[in-house]
Amino acid sequence: MKIGIVLYPTFGGSGVVATELGKALALKGHEIHFITYSQPVRLGRFQANIFYHEVSVSDYPLFEFQPYETTLASKIYDVVKYERLDLLHVHYAIPHASAAYMAQKILAEEGINIPFVTTLHGTDITLIGKDPSFVPVVQFCINASNVVTAVSESLKQDTLAHFKVKKNIQVVPNFIPTLEHLPKPDESQRMQYARPEEPILCHISNFRKVKRVEDVIRIFEKVNQTIPAKLLMVGDGPDRFACEQLCRSLGLCDRIIFLGKLRETRLVLELADVFILPSESESFGLAALEAMAVGVPVISSDTGGLPEVNIHGVSGFLTAVGDVAGMANYTLELLSPERKLVYKENALKRAKAFSIDAIVPAYEAIYLALIS
Repeated sequence: MKIGIVLYPTFGGSGVVATELGKALALKGHEIHFITYSQPVRLGRFQANIFYHEVSVSDYPLFEFQPYETTLASKIYDVVKYERLDLLHVHYAIPHASAAYMAQKILAEEGINIPFVTTLHGTDITLIGKDPSFVPVVQFCINASNVVTAVSESLKQDTLAHFKVKKNIQVVPNFIPTLEHLPKPDESQRMQYARPEEPILCHISNFRKVKRVEDVIRIFEKVNQTIPAKLLMVGDGPDRFACEQLCRSLGLCDRIIFLGKLRETRLVLELADVFILPSESESFGLAALEAMAVGVPVISSDTGGLPEVNIHGVSGFLTAVGDVAGMANYTLELLSPERKLVYKENALKRAKAFSIDAIVPAYEAIYLALIS
């Protein structure tokens, strides 16, 4: 099949999943055409069957805000027509589904039929989509899609609760490359951050309010009072400065290391003993799954799709949003010498339920049914 994938090319979960899906499909012999405004951060090296089409928005003085959606629709039209694509898979409702719909109608005028799949990832529904100014467009685009998927049952239910959806929404969870066995951390690398007896806690996010990043530091403070430890903070965003200020006020600057944005987080995760994700809202929790995929158990809130990924008492622990004390206590449980290895093995085993080999065939089946 010739498949066009429309995505945001950034570090966010939707962009990561869309890129990894395309790469996995290309390895299986499908021809993949990525359509977006810059090269996806996870696209990486040259690979057969993968093509990238950049959406370039001209700077017209007439427009205060440049018309990306219209330009995207024109690029989709061009790629579908001249590359002879079989279908489109758009990730994130705004503006990708609406642009795909526009291109679909233009192509139909020329006798070209191009169905499209829309995958809902989270904030396109739970945050942006609930803005009254977006509701009519989001609702229309969901219903206009030929197939709609959501990355968790929780997100599906949120969508049905907030929009008048006529389409059946299929749940196809996010996925991750997994290992057969627990990795051995690079001890020389680990010693750059912690002594052998010090556990390493880790958090990865875009440092927005919804991630409750300051809770991570509060949790670490309580853990560090019992067991001297280190905390690796990966990512950047609006709340980073507040976190740095909190570290200084708590006297933890020598214990907390801010690494900033990293293209490849796996090597950092392999150094960690526990991953902390106290988010106020998560439609899936891809960062948690990435940690589990290298055998790192997870402490997370029990919101959104996280309980579908992280199993309480097995791959980690869940608590109510804002329960800093509870999360700290559970972190200490994960660090207990007699149980530490069990939790790590459980985390890896749980991640295998979301392996690429388990999920990609589900998308292939959707594609085949759609074009046949």
